[in-house]
Amino acid sequence: MVKFLKEWAAPVIIAVVLAVLINKFIFFNVGVPTGSMYPTIKPGDKIFTLRTYRESSIKRGDILVFHSEEVDKDLIKRVVGLPGETVEIQADGSVYINGEYLVEEYVKNPSDKQGLFVIPEDCYLFLGDNRGDSIDARYWSNPYINFEDIKGEAKFVIFPFNRFGKLK
Repeated sequence: MVKFLKEWAAPVIIAVVLAVLINKFIFFNVGVPTGSMYPTIKPGDKIFTLRTYRESSIKRGDILVFHSEEVDKDLIKRVVGLPGETVEIQADGSVYINGEYLVEEYVKNPSDKQGLFVIPEDCYLFLGDNRGDSIDARYWSNPYINFEDIKGEAKFVIFPFNRFGKLK
């Protein structure tokens, strides 16, 4: 029995503990239930996500996983506005950051939902790529996501295998 514990039980316990620690502190996987990020991310995709620990690592255009207090679940959207910026979304779907037009080649389905957002410090503004079918910051009563609620950056599609690859 002692031999069994040394040879089998201890390595299994160590492997489980390591898996939990890696999942908690380094990376995790996310399933995508909706088409709000289509065509970048499709419903049913499984996404490999690296944990985010520094505000300085977040850039406009990053696809991040965050917790939304408003809908009380984790969401995946694209960073459009950074702390201290003013974001204006016009009726034709165009986005302006501090008065300058933002080129968004990833948006294939714009929306006529307008908005003006002045982003507080330590907060970010997130929008889906499929703007015509995304319930995002434009619709929330509190459109800003605090850095503390950001969980990680989506890096790769890992499933289905025919879509395996880096997110852009």
